[in-house]
Amino acid sequence: MNITKDTIIGDIVANDYRAAAVFKESGIDFCCHGNRTIQEACNEDNIDADKVIELLVAGPQGSTAAVDYRTWPLDLLADYIEKKHHRYVRAKIQEIQPYLSKICRVHGDRHPELWEINDLFNESAEELTIHMEKEEDRVFPIVRKMMEGNVANADLENLQASIEEMMSEHDNEGERFRKISALSNHFTTPADGCNTYKVTLNLLHEFEEDLHLHIHLENNILFPKALDGAKSIVTI
Repeated sequence: MNITKDTIIGDIVANDYRAAAVFKESGIDFCCHGNRTIQEACNEDNIDADKVIELLVAGPQGSTAAVDYRTWPLDLLADYIEKKHHRYVRAKIQEIQPYLSKICRVHGDRHPELWEINDLFNESAEELTIHMEKEEDRVFPIVRKMMEGNVANADLENLQASIEEMMSEHDNEGERFRKISALSNHFTTPADGCNTYKVTLNLLHEFEEDLHLHIHLENNILFPKALDGAKSIVTI
């Protein structure tokens, strides 16, 4: 892939997800704001665009080839997101919340930022739960009907508004986890932190990593392809 300052970030990551590591290291949001060019993102965050391109051209690190989700049928991708990422989110919420409550009780006096992290994660848990239900009820069924060739025009006409709502909510989650990362010093356990403290921050970091891929698959691949497919059927 020829990469220039005008290349869209989301397209680069969609082409090879390993490139996400370069954007993460550079402090560039590739999932919620993946529709920007490299130059636009670097201008907003005062980052050297030439350096970012140099790292990208050098090639993503890792010996395992990235999965090319762009080649997947849209209904398969929707199924994958629902069965892998949505299930993951629901399971991890139940696992993380008790841990957060415990370290707040034990370490909250010395680390008051934990209470804010706890509040932010609980907000995220509530909002993500509602968000995923909307995707499963309003967006994914239309995608599946499109692939089956029996979708109604009314569904297609509502698809863009639903997707815009989902993407706006993705922005909110991205911002929440940027705050959690900053408050936790990028998920670093303090010197006086116990093993439960470390486990909790590791779980939060893992949750954030999964959320980045989850949002990337929707914002940069599933949603654009679904809208393109809808436009070929009906004018929206």
